[in-house]
Amino acid sequence: MNECVRRQGERLTRQPNLANNHVKVSIIVPAYNEEENITKILRMLMDVEQVLPSMEIIVIDDGSTDGTLEEVAKFSSRVKLLKHEKNCGKGAALATGFDEATGEVVVVQDADLEYSPYDIPKLVKPILSGEADVVFGSRFKGNRNGMKFMNYVGNKLLSLTTEFLYGAPITDVMTGHKVFAKRVIKSMDLTEDGFNIEPEIAAEVFQSGWRYAEVPIAYSRRRLGRSKFRFYRHGLKCLWKLFRARIYRRTIYTPKKLEKSKKSTRLTPKD
Repeated sequence: MNECVRRQGERLTRQPNLANNHVKVSIIVPAYNEEENITKILRMLMDVEQVLPSMEIIVIDDGSTDGTLEEVAKFSSRVKLLKHEKNCGKGAALATGFDEATGEVVVVQDADLEYSPYDIPKLVKPILSGEADVVFGSRFKGNRNGMKFMNYVGNKLLSLTTEFLYGAPITDVMTGHKVFAKRVIKSMDLTEDGFNIEPEIAAEVFQSGWRYAEVPIAYSRRRLGRSKFRFYRHGLKCLWKLFRARIYRRTIYTPKKLEKSKKSTRLTPKD
């Protein structure tokens, strides 16, 4: 057996077994030109299914020009595939997936193999146990194997800026591994199409007062394909988004007022 595969299998056996929970988990996988990685990601997700409650996998092909669509189609009996006719960006792909998700818990799983699906059970656990409404997987609390120096500096800068602006201690605001209770997804008014979706989500979570937790995860720099994130191009835009969301604050729906509004179809905005 391949040593890497063996180690990953051991990691999965060490994860909490949540299969007895009567909750459906939706896994959202945004993918753009990931034909070299998507098959392995999907197989790993199917491994995870044995320790999770009822699960659905939703892949959003964001206008790929390689063979990503064809690779995902091979799993048509187990995976729901949605397609954008052109590349619209990660934020747009997530919005499509969020709209389609039917689970009470929603997981974001990138398709580039930098984040292991085998960490999903421990990310989901704080929500199933009622400890949190949102969970951020933290590379800085776990393993950041092979992270480029500029990415390290950029992530640290964005996380420290988030804490300064929103008073919310967080070590990895740009993580691609996030889990939400469905009610959180329904409360958010997301508008960003690209990588700015990451700080936008964080800003809405922190301004709304949702309970959040960080869980250590394993990160491994991608070995196949090309990263789409560029710090000088995307990181600075994300930094500006954090400031902009703090200054031009939109109407926010708080957990308490969402609870009070359950008897009505109309949400009560925060004062």
